[in-house]
Amino acid sequence: MKIFDLAQDSVRTRNQGLHDSPEGKWLVSHPDGRHCIAAGLDAAVDVDIEGHVGYYCAGMNKHASITISGSAGPGVAENMMSGTVRVKGNVSHCAGASGHGGLLIVEGDASARCGISMKGTDIVVAGSVGHMSAFMAQTGRLVVCGDAGDFLGDSIYEAIIYVAGEVGELGADCVEKEMTAEHRQSLTDLLSASGVDANPDNFRRYGSARKLYNFNIDHASDY
Repeated sequence: MKIFDLAQDSVRTRNQGLHDSPEGKWLVSHPDGRHCIAAGLDAAVDVDIEGHVGYYCAGMNKHASITISGSAGPGVAENMMSGTVRVKGNVSHCAGASGHGGLLIVEGDASARCGISMKGTDIVVAGSVGHMSAFMAQTGRLVVCGDAGDFLGDSIYEAIIYVAGEVGELGADCVEKEMTAEHRQSLTDLLSASGVDANPDNFRRYGSARKLYNFNIDHASDY
């Protein structure tokens, strides 16, 4: 395992090192809340970050497997394309925003707007999420093993939300839907892939009522 010590080198230098040597396993020590660590990776490399990180850690990730042994600031795994990002602590707002693919696992809680505008990524949160999570989520799956704040799934398209705990006020055009055998199996597989221990039978499914796809004067107050 190769070691990058951010107490000795800048994030820019170490990120460039990760881009130039896209093989093997890497350990990033002393992150100390710095921003944009391990951003833009485009290879099947394993990166372990020992501690807390700031903004946009693992942003635009492609193929890499990144583990953060701490908490993460806003925008972790933002716009990720593939690979896996695991956060062993809590995450701030906009986790997994605009993600096109891959899997984001949060072992703690997530703040507001988790999964905002997600476009195919999967997000599993072992704890709870804040308000406006999955806002304008287009495709992908958001799994919440705890509670969800107000306005969940506001203006959602075809993404799927699973919640085990309590849900606040649902967002515009978001409704509870039937939990079919197919959805339960899909959830079971996703929980297994994430390593999060939760009973699929405890979850409810939420998605789009499909009333806001086209402007309708009868629904003007909902826009």
